[in-house]
Amino acid sequence: MAKLSKRVVDQAEKADADFFIWDDELPGFGLRVFRSGKRSYLVQYRAGGRTRRYTIGPHGVWTPETARKEARVLLGRIAQGDNPAEERQLDHKAITVKELCALYVADLKAGLILGKGGRPKKSTTIGTDTGRIDRHIIPLIGSRRVKDLVKADINKVLKDIMAGKTRANVKTKKLRGRAIVRGGAGTATRTVGLIGGILTYACEAGIIETNPAHGIRKPKDAVRTRRLSEPEYRMLGAILARASSDGRYALTADIVRQIALTGCRRGEIITLAWNEVDTDQSCLRLLDTKEGESIRPIGLPVVEYLEDRRAAAEGTFVFPGLGEDNAFGSFPNHWEKIFMDTPLSDITAHVLRHSFASIGNDLGFTEVTIAALMGHSKGSVTSKYIHSLDTALIMAADTIAGYIQGLIDGVEFKQTAYALDRTSRRAALDRFIAQATVSPDHERLAA
Repeated sequence: MAKLSKRVVDQAEKADADFFIWDDELPGFGLRVFRSGKRSYLVQYRAGGRTRRYTIGPHGVWTPETARKEARVLLGRIAQGDNPAEERQLDHKAITVKELCALYVADLKAGLILGKGGRPKKSTTIGTDTGRIDRHIIPLIGSRRVKDLVKADINKVLKDIMAGKTRANVKTKKLRGRAIVRGGAGTATRTVGLIGGILTYACEAGIIETNPAHGIRKPKDAVRTRRLSEPEYRMLGAILARASSDGRYALTADIVRQIALTGCRRGEIITLAWNEVDTDQSCLRLLDTKEGESIRPIGLPVVEYLEDRRAAAEGTFVFPGLGEDNAFGSFPNHWEKIFMDTPLSDITAHVLRHSFASIGNDLGFTEVTIAALMGHSKGSVTSKYIHSLDTALIMAADTIAGYIQGLIDGVEFKQTAYALDRTSRRAALDRFIAQATVSPDHERLAA
């Protein structure tokens, strides 16, 4: 026993085994001399019936005086019930963001993470979330311990993704598949939103107490206001007519037309199955959409198209792919080729959906009616007990689909059509179209 001074520490020589020199002024404070000659300061104490040692640090980085001051602080905490050795052990075992993401994805795939409407997330959403985790979250903060994350870390992730630091072009597991990661404001906003959800999951699991992603200011998503004008609808008709004459793109042209006439999401039409088609009740009874199960009224042009197609249909899907019984899979590639080098090269399937809603508004239908036609949560018809739709919704679907079909086919309307039963609906649309004139723009485009 001796007071630990610089002279005592410097004179301590290595031995065949580790040994300790204890300070006689501060009980529990000591120096450990290793067989290698390395020396480090520590405190020794009892907690939970066991003797515990906590290393302060190596001699050289710490002096006897600074180590003694740190030992006094530690022994004071120990006297109040703290256990710094155990805290350090737990700290070393603290879960990383990468490990947390693995737990989150496992629960996500098991259906234990609930999404919109309190339902398990869809497989497509799981794929998107997993992609954001693998491409953005793990590369940027995967090695960080979850307990150490602060708001500034999340804000840096946001800025790094916006700046394109996670931009990449990598091979995926699919045959000839590639993931092109661009980053940007929209991706940054949605990725930070996902981080917030993952950290909420960590809070609920007791891993952390507060969510550092709360309150992060994110760039506002750009409001997509692009819609087709009437001349652009006529241009769309000419483009689809040209695509239909090419056997490679005929099916894609049909899908594009049905998206335009229904206002459905792209995936809802591409993966539409025959058991979801109810032409007798003029609706689609979709089983798996963004809003869950959803009933969509459809106009007579769509009903007639589906009835004609059903007559020669084989398999599960309205728009089948090649090979086994599966949905059409070449739509994105075909879309790009159909619209390449045309005045509509900037449009997307969502533009057709937005345009459907805008036409409905132009024709005087209420927001709730349009929402029901498009499957929005605030107006969607989702009850499994509904077998026949409101006449007003069918009338609205007829009118909007008939109007858009007329624009695509190059006619100009003077008034809208309203119909009730099937026979009068066809007659009303025929009268509706008979009152129209062929657009000069369409004649010019056709020529």
